[in-house]
Order: sequence, then C-alpha cells, then structure tokens
Amino acid sequence: MTDRRPLLRAIFDAAVAAAHPDVVLAAHLRPAPKGKVICLAAGKGAAAMAAAAERHYLDTLRLDPSRLTGIATTRHGHGVPTRRIRVVEAGHPVPDEAGLKAADETLRLAAEATADDLLLVLLSGGGSANWIAPADGVSFAQKQQVNRALLRSGAPIGEMNIVRKHLSRIKGGRLARAGQRAAEIVTLAISDVPHDDPSAIASGPTVPDPSTLADARALVARYNLTVDDAIRRALEDPRNESCKPGDGAFARAQFEMIAKPKASLDAATKVAKDAGYEVIGLGADLEGEARDVAADHARLALKAHSEGKRIAILSGGELTVTVRGNGRGGPNQEYALALADLLKDTSGIVALAADTDGADGGAGSATDPAGAVIDQTTFAKMKSLGLYPAAYLANNDATAFFSATGDLLLTGPTLTNVNDVRVILVDPAQVFRTVAGIL
Repeated sequence: MTDRRPLLRAIFDAAVAAAHPDVVLAAHLRPAPKGKVICLAAGKGAAAMAAAAERHYLDTLRLDPSRLTGIATTRHGHGVPTRRIRVVEAGHPVPDEAGLKAADETLRLAAEATADDLLLVLLSGGGSANWIAPADGVSFAQKQQVNRALLRSGAPIGEMNIVRKHLSRIKGGRLARAGQRAAEIVTLAISDVPHDDPSAIASGPTVPDPSTLADARALVARYNLTVDDAIRRALEDPRNESCKPGDGAFARAQFEMIAKPKASLDAATKVAKDAGYEVIGLGADLEGEARDVAADHARLALKAHSEGKRIAILSGGELTVTVRGNGRGGPNQEYALALADLLKDTSGIVALAADTDGADGGAGSATDPAGAVIDQTTFAKMKSLGLYPAAYLANNDATAFFSATGDLLLTGPTLTNVNDVRVILVDPAQVFRTVAGIL
C-alpha cells in the first residue's frame, strides 16, 4: 500500500507554515513612534513574534535600539534569540512562577508608557496561561488549581477564559487599562480560538470583554468545579468585573488579527487538492468532545469508502476532552484513538490529528507530542500487540497507546498556534489496486 504519511505531514506542515510569525507579522507592524516601541508579547508564538518585530524596527526601519524594549512570555521550550525584547519561558497549560513574575513586569512596562510611545502587544495561543496575574485576594496556588480544574472539565476554551478573565489583573482588557497613557495600543494576534473572537485570544488583555462575573460563576456551577472559597469570593466581587465597551482604556487601542485558522486550513486544503483528492472541508471552527467528533468523521469516511470515493476530510477548531481516567494525552490524540477504534477493520483510510503549536495536551514540555497518525501499520500493531483502543479511551490514555504503536506525531515547538488540523484521507481505489496486484 502506498505510504500516505508523507502527504499527511505535508498537509499539516502547510497549515503551520501559513501562520508562522516570520510570514504574517511584518506587514502589520506600525511605523516607529516619536518615543519608544514597548513590545509586550504572550503565547506560544510570543518569542518568534518578538524576534520578527525586532527585525522590522531595528533592521528595516533602523530604529535606535534604545527605543525598543519589552518582554515576551512564551511556553517552556518555545524561546528564540532576541536582541532587545527579553524572553521569559513560562508554564503552560498550568501557570508557574515565571509566568507570574513576567505578567507583573508586563503590567509595569505598560504603566510606564508615555504619550509618545507605541505599546505593541503581540498575542498567540497560550497567552492565558503564560500571563498569570491573580486578582487581589486570590493566591497563585489557588489560580493554578482553577486552571487544572478547567483543563479537566471539558469546557471549551472560550468558557475557560471567561473564568480566567474574572480572576485576573491583566486579562479582560486590564492590560489596556494599565497602558492607556500610550500614544497607541496596537494588538496583533494569531488566533487560536474558534470564530476568532478577540476577547478569547489570551483572554483578551487589550479588548473589551462582553462576559460578566455572573457568567463566570455560572460556569463554575455548570462544570461543578472544585474551587477555594477565595475564588468564590473573587467572583462575587464587583471590582473584578472585566473592562467593558466604552471604557477609556480602549480610546487609543487597535486590534488586528494577523493569522487565522481558516487561512491555515485553506493552505492545507490546497496541498490535498494538488495531490488529487476531492476535499470535504468541515470548517476551521469545530468544537465538541474529541471522541464524539471522531465518530462523526469516521461515518463520513466510511460512507465515502463504501462509495469508492477518493476524498480528503479536513477540519480545524479546538476539541475538548472530559477527563475521567488518569492517563495522558490531548484532544487530537484522543480523536485519533477513537478513529483507530472505529476504522480498524477498514483498509484505505489514513488520518492525522495534531495541534499546530506542536503540543497536544502533555505536561508542558517542548517534547510533548503534537498529535498522532493512524494507518494500516497502526491497525497491524494493535493486533500484534493486543491493544484495544476502547480500553485506552476509557482511561484517557491516548499517549500510551500511540507510544506503543509508534504513531505519535513529534514536531517540537512550531512557534505559532492556529488550533488543530485534522486530516482523513480515503483512497479505496489505491487499496484495491494494491490488493489486486498481490493476488
């Protein structure tokens, strides 16, 4: 059988490349101000975005280096060399002390901005965990505990961020409030959220927030989150309400999306079409429980297979996992594991599911897997090793399963983040020719 893994990887790589800071940032950067450029960046692409901004201002515009300063807070292992903007590697998905200190310095730099300065805020996925500034009365440990509870709850990222925004001194528009004396606050963002909601990317530190404290309390109740009394008091305190439209903090604030999941999915689609596949695009904004979405996609693939169609099923978005076991994995690995269970008796269908940031779940390490691939070799390994996907699904232990089969996708940090890319290739005619040749 023809090995489709190189094609699966090429489709994924095209999606990632379309959103890399080196490709998307420079065209959106503003002219040098009278005073300083103060760059404040957060997220998995923060260091790469900061380095691209440095090249623009220092090399292209020849700005005096003394007029460029800032701090970029990124996930551990996602740092790159910079000249003027300090890079801090911090915890993700669970915040750590490095993120706590970096958020304080970020707020301090914003507050120091003058009427001659440009406050340049560069955001990418992961910023919510990287910038950790607990509201008054909430300890760092309590904020970490809330993050862990949210990650295990199965809540979509937008709902998780509603809770985070109301327990923070930097999220929900508060960074803009801290820096409102600047001549301009320009936020350039790489979207990692379904529907590209500015208030959800890194929990919207520089934009108005439509959600409320009441919304946050309702989510704590809906997901039955175990939280300390200090958290409950903070969510009752009107001083922790996020910044709303009309707040003076946004008088000179601009927000621009420089990379979206749809553009990356379009790039992936082109590779699949160029390889001769009819593409069924399911959109860049899918949400839902990973194993349930996998079941829907498996039905589409099996139907196409039964009809002899050569198709590629592509989707983006951000799936969730309601954690009930004690295994390791992430939404993409769980999706792939569910597919493996549903497609194990079918030849001619292969799939890849991975996060464009290079890390799917995991423990916050740069070596965490990006996702997983399945094909006929996966099914053969399952059979020879006596592996049962359903048992691993029950324990949310996709990483152990794909470690055993050798199918984890390991990319390392990609320095961007435009959600997940899932690809299913259905090629029944190829399988038929191969089988016929053997016979």
